[in-house]
Amino acid sequence: MPLMLPSQGTSAASCVALLVIAASTVYSMDVLVAQQINALNGTMVRISCSFTSCYRLDPTKFAMNWTYQETLNDTEEMFMTFKNKITPLRTERFGDRVKFAGNLDKNDLSITISDVQLTDEGIYNCYVRNPPDRIQGHGIIQLSVVTELPPPRDSTIAVAIGASIGGMLALVILSMVVVKCVRRHKKQELISDEQKMEEEGKTDGEGGTEEGTKQL
Repeated sequence: MPLMLPSQGTSAASCVALLVIAASTVYSMDVLVAQQINALNGTMVRISCSFTSCYRLDPTKFAMNWTYQETLNDTEEMFMTFKNKITPLRTERFGDRVKFAGNLDKNDLSITISDVQLTDEGIYNCYVRNPPDRIQGHGIIQLSVVTELPPPRDSTIAVAIGASIGGMLALVILSMVVVKCVRRHKKQELISDEQKMEEEGKTDGEGGTEEGTKQL
């Protein structure tokens, strides 16, 4: 089973705060990720990435890339892509340990890494293109690999608070996306109406010219 560990000294509420920062600015496309993930050496970890968009995913136009880099200053290494189909790219680092674990119908682009190694620690980039959205979505996840579990602690209250905040955040993000989509559609309708009015004006002008010519 996938294993994700909370950072030592980090409560559920602070994890939710990271998601708030990641999704605080709502564009026509938003990529939602956990900015920090801890994984136990030798286990399987799920690296989540999902996106919201005003447009339905069209497999013939949709594009996705997953890349890895040790640090921000290092070159990105692509290990999975989507162009008409999911294509894992076998690399020396991961071999065949990376699998697609998402669901395109739900805009879920998550992956899993089995038998996590210390060398897997680093930065994972989730790139998304969903035309006709013009913006390329980009999620950044920092993966840390630990060799032992942190000491157990009572986090019932923190989890309850985090769950409540997370639910409210999801509703806020959904509302903002819906409002933006509605505004975009209204703008497109206004532009269409203006174009029709211009065409009707041109037609009326041409008709008046023809009548004047006949009177002459």
